[in-house]
Amino acid sequence: MSTSLPGIAAELERLNGAHRSRRLSLPQGVDFTSNDYLGLARHPALREAAIAALDADGFVGAGGSRLLRGHHPAHARLEEYAAQFFGVEKTLFMGSGFIANYALFTALCERHDAVVFDERVHASVKEGIHAAPAARYRAQHNNLDSFKTMIHRARDKGARRVFVAVEAVYSMDGDCAPLKELDALARSHDAMLVVDEAHATGVFGPRGRGLGETLQNENWITLHTGGKALGVSGALLCARGEIIDYLVNRSRPFIYSTAPPPHLAAALQRSLQLLDEELWRRERVLALAAFARQKLLPHELASPGTQIIPIVLGEEKRALDVAQDLQNAGFDVRAIRPPTVPEGTSRLRISIHADHCEDQILALASVLRASTASP
Repeated sequence: MSTSLPGIAAELERLNGAHRSRRLSLPQGVDFTSNDYLGLARHPALREAAIAALDADGFVGAGGSRLLRGHHPAHARLEEYAAQFFGVEKTLFMGSGFIANYALFTALCERHDAVVFDERVHASVKEGIHAAPAARYRAQHNNLDSFKTMIHRARDKGARRVFVAVEAVYSMDGDCAPLKELDALARSHDAMLVVDEAHATGVFGPRGRGLGETLQNENWITLHTGGKALGVSGALLCARGEIIDYLVNRSRPFIYSTAPPPHLAAALQRSLQLLDEELWRRERVLALAAFARQKLLPHELASPGTQIIPIVLGEEKRALDVAQDLQNAGFDVRAIRPPTVPEGTSRLRISIHADHCEDQILALASVLRASTASP
């Protein structure tokens, strides 16, 4: 087969041979793979909020960027509500977490600045950092000494401002950043802490505001995504008012992107309200996650953790084979392979939801044991 773009066919063949080719597949079976941790994606209250917004103003799409008539009352209401909800001066609603992270780092990080980032931070953060002119320093995962060393290295090189970038809950490992210690470290070195709460929003914190709920201060910039536990779409950047105002003026992905549909903003605001109205969802997902870790992991690894449970299997083919066994048994579990995770750590990423039940988890564990025990 010929192609006008030489190399594409060869690269696809290489990916196939290495068991790294990706294909789109529709959802089927019991969902143990999506990020709908609280089971809100099909909540009737969110549908009603979206429909009410559509009926109220008739707009299916925003019609333009936020600065060119695409800014609707639903966007303004969401940002005002979210600022009060998360306890910050201002918030900025954007189309996705990926775009929000990219927009943040490319707008804020300038040539004489530096970014110290966790080596396992999300790809959206890494893409934003790499597109920015600031110096980059990679810190070992959750290693405070490494972060401290990299901050000192950045300062010694003359960095004007230092940003420290982490995830609250890491999406592929399910572990948590030591935010209390990182906050103290950042403050002691006059650095700005950027925390992606994507997989913690709605699940952690005394009121579901994220892992940094009781720590957030004026030296923090926080991202809360709407498409995971909140069950909708988009993302909210939370920070001091001057930072949000600067992004509105300087962030090219924000300035030149069509705004998210107003009815999604309305649905996301309703989702935030549900976090306070239906506290049982957060309590249930954490209880089920603890139960699942006991049943799915070896005893020495089944310590308290998050709703994300990695089953590390090693090679790509083995992860694909075990995932297929689970899918054949009626469980939607997907294999995660490099480059998403490091070489030799291909895995299953089990995601626990508030609308699971213990019998489903026990059945999943039974199939998993049988599949991984076979040669």
